[in-house]
Amino acid sequence: MSINRVVLVGRLTKDPELRFTPGTGRAVATFTLAVNRRFKSQGQPDADFIPVVVWGKIAENTANYVSKGRLVGVSGSIHTRSYEAKDGTRRYVTEVVADEVQFLDSKDSNTNDDNLGNFEGDYQEMNDGSIPF
Repeated sequence: MSINRVVLVGRLTKDPELRFTPGTGRAVATFTLAVNRRFKSQGQPDADFIPVVVWGKIAENTANYVSKGRLVGVSGSIHTRSYEAKDGTRRYVTEVVADEVQFLDSKDSNTNDDNLGNFEGDYQEMNDGSIPF
């Protein structure tokens, strides 16, 4: 048995790039997520910059509703791939292929991590009996 699952919370470093695949026209969005590390070095927070790929309707929603600096939660798996660059060298890429993107702040909120803002979208109301803890 193997498990390949990652959950990240961070801020977009720039607006997502939305493209459509040739032939099928399937939407794909790419963006980089800045994720703070738990420990700081010399008083300054460190961050990792994680490339993320999202497909389909989630890609379209992400590109349409989030932008640089917005706080998002991403759930997916880590994928590695390689390709031949224009100069003939082999390039290797490690990225998160997300199957879920949650918008954690609103457009009107500031960029303070403590302010999760209001989410205006589809949601399912839960009662206390639905929560597993």
